[in-house]
Amino acid sequence: MIKETIVSAKSTELAVEKGAEELGYSVEKVQFEVLEEAKKGILGIGSSNAKVRVWHEDSPAEIAYGFVDTLLDNMGISANINMGDETEDGAAISITGDDLGILIGKHGDVLDAVQYLATLAANKDRDKDDFYRITVDVEGYREKRAESLRALARRIAEKVLRTRRNFTLEPMNPYERRIIHSEIQNIEGVTTYSVGQDAERKIVISLEKKHG
Repeated sequence: MIKETIVSAKSTELAVEKGAEELGYSVEKVQFEVLEEAKKGILGIGSSNAKVRVWHEDSPAEIAYGFVDTLLDNMGISANINMGDETEDGAAISITGDDLGILIGKHGDVLDAVQYLATLAANKDRDKDDFYRITVDVEGYREKRAESLRALARRIAEKVLRTRRNFTLEPMNPYERRIIHSEIQNIEGVTTYSVGQDAERKIVISLEKKHG
């Protein structure tokens, strides 16, 4: 999305500052094109202001931020939205406030949907090879969930080692499955593999087969 304005001032620099302020951005965040140079004239006669076109094109991160902001507004949810470090490859959006469980859902399914849609918005006009990754979190849920999953992996691994029987976990999304796989790799004597398709894909924690 491009926002633009045409302004005039006594100099190009002042016109750019005025245009940036009108658009609601800092000078560093806008681009400009000089339409007419300022003329000093003689003794004030024949002088004219500079005329400048100033514009700002939203970055993928800003588009994602705007999508989340509009979504929360439409849902009637009052919350603080913060943009983390914006890089060439992606950005993180964090949402904080009270009673935001509705944005998380069961095991983060609503949060994953919000993140997916925000990512789609950010990549709408980008090439497939130029994918921009958006991460959305609510009240630090993702790290809390990750730690909970790591603890679950350790607990089930201990059970498998004790009972010598495989254990199948409930269906998880790819992100959560990666956390389980990664944690189990650090535990000697057990391994993991996945079964099922799509939303029903599950991890099985089993004894590691010894070779030799």
